[in-house]
Amino acid sequence: MIMDDSRANPLDRVRVVLVAPSHPGNVGASARAMLAMGLSRLALVAPTRFPDHEATRRATGATAVLDAARVVDSLDEALEGVSCSVGYTSRPREFAGVVVSAREAAALAIASARAGRESALVFGTEMSGLSNDDLARCTAVATIPANPAFASLNLAAAVQVAAYEARVASQGDAAWQAPRFAPATHDEIERLHEHAERTFVAMRFLHPEMPRRLMPRLRRLFARAGLEKEEVSILRGILARVDQLIERRR
Repeated sequence: MIMDDSRANPLDRVRVVLVAPSHPGNVGASARAMLAMGLSRLALVAPTRFPDHEATRRATGATAVLDAARVVDSLDEALEGVSCSVGYTSRPREFAGVVVSAREAAALAIASARAGRESALVFGTEMSGLSNDDLARCTAVATIPANPAFASLNLAAAVQVAAYEARVASQGDAAWQAPRFAPATHDEIERLHEHAERTFVAMRFLHPEMPRRLMPRLRRLFARAGLEKEEVSILRGILARVDQLIERRR
């Protein structure tokens, strides 16, 4: 069981993740939007150009956020240790997890942060947004209600909206109640997913060359279930026992 840590600033446990940003100006503008709302933790996944003078220019006083930004090669690295991750998209996809509004997403992230856990707000590249695979790695998917005839938001503008909602949620009682027990982190869920895939292949339940939609659907099921750490341990224990039985029969 975990202890509530509501006296700490929950925004300190919320990171913003930009996946493959192509224009450094948008990185700088996003940093400015974050700091204005009290967010300071930025992670960049495979940015096209960073560091860059255009990012610094557009940050307009928020260079501390850029200086402390963590640059990684994959979304999995950016989400390491995260229990609540929200992917923002203008087009909810078939294999996305729980779909919420931007306001609900902020309440969810802040509730997790209040309980002493890590949260992440995840945004995709300027041209195409987050891929289906990226969204599948998030525990929830959020949409920003916009003009349906022109629902395209600039990356920094989307970050601004999400950061504002996070700040508002942090200043009052979060609408989402934090789970009583510690939820599994992103990396723990990923290891469970990889273990399940190996076991399914070994028991011939999954053909590795024709996976169809089994594994994406399983990932979505895990996200919807909101698995706790102990539940992941139980599931991996079951898979390990199946692995042993398969090995004995060979």
